[in-house]
Amino acid sequence: MLNHRNANTNGTCPDNAATIRKRTVIQPVQNFNFKKSGHDRCSIHPYPAKFIGEIPRALMENFSPPRGTAILDPFCGSGTVLAEAQKKHIPSIGIDLNPIACLISEVSTTKIPKLAFETGRSCVKRARKNRNLIPKNNIPNVNHWFSKDVQVGLGSLKNEISKLNDPQIKKVLKFVLSSIIVRVSNQESDTRYVAVNKKSHPTDVFNHFLSSLRRLERLNPDRDFDTPVQVIQKDVLQTVPADLKWDVGMVITSPPYPNAYEYWLYHKYRMWWLDFDPLKVKEREIGARAHFFKKNPHNADTFRIQMKKLFVLLSGTLAKSGFACFVIGDSKIHGSIVDNSVVLEDVASSFDMDLHSKFTRKLDQSRKSFNLSYSRLKTEKIVVFKQR
Repeated sequence: MLNHRNANTNGTCPDNAATIRKRTVIQPVQNFNFKKSGHDRCSIHPYPAKFIGEIPRALMENFSPPRGTAILDPFCGSGTVLAEAQKKHIPSIGIDLNPIACLISEVSTTKIPKLAFETGRSCVKRARKNRNLIPKNNIPNVNHWFSKDVQVGLGSLKNEISKLNDPQIKKVLKFVLSSIIVRVSNQESDTRYVAVNKKSHPTDVFNHFLSSLRRLERLNPDRDFDTPVQVIQKDVLQTVPADLKWDVGMVITSPPYPNAYEYWLYHKYRMWWLDFDPLKVKEREIGARAHFFKKNPHNADTFRIQMKKLFVLLSGTLAKSGFACFVIGDSKIHGSIVDNSVVLEDVASSFDMDLHSKFTRKLDQSRKSFNLSYSRLKTEKIVVFKQR
């Protein structure tokens, strides 16, 4: 039986952080130097710096959650942890501020009705006939980032999808549309925010949409979708235990590295086209580079404060003897290297969580999304805490 939560929001941070005690740090039985994962439904939609599926899978095998509890990823991104938990028939909960992340996570963990694929093809047929007007929108600098032809293609497809009555099918087709927006735009890539002229045509929009739809159809179903998943679109620092449907027996997550990547920036035109507000995401996104160069900039202590707020949530939800696993790299902030794993250890020590395991994994240097010029990461740490 899955344990449903009581509406209990207790779990407070002690005023004085306890001194880190000497512990025996246990090494896992498995090598975590994985490279890029194989193809699954999560791979259809671009999402830079996403989890490699083998990492959460191995963590679940090394540190399994108690029976009847769920796995929580408070920064779920494209839903890799949720999908891997589903493959192991373990319920899971994902939280993310970014609406594109939540859209990907929801579609990646839900069985898609066959009607969705036929409906998508019908939308393309109608959009091809009705592509005679540039859509009216309030997207900033839209002519810089999208040719007039692409605006017509995206606008006509968006219009056809908006007419659908089935909310599940509409969500699936928004996911497919979102997956091609950067590809047909003048944005060079999901990891490079530079405008280039791709000379795209409306037919490119329709062809890319149909191609992504076919890939999704081939992968449907790719697992047992009966295992429940809850996706919460919310600022994790404002999330309380009562928001979670089930008791949590294990946490697997990778917090945004401070000053390393800006998810809102590289997804902002997806958000605008799908009628979300990227500026609200920017305002509260943890680690976004823009926060470190504004008038009152963030610094290394900002991340520590944010993680304390996160641990208030975790301490109020994680079962006794449950594990909290973090994958985290260093940050370079105004010229100084910050070991974020040590920050997590300091914070966890004041929340009745002991360091159980800590080890280093080598990053695949072909992955450009985290190997930015201002933060060349060659390794990242995996730290595992155990609730007392």
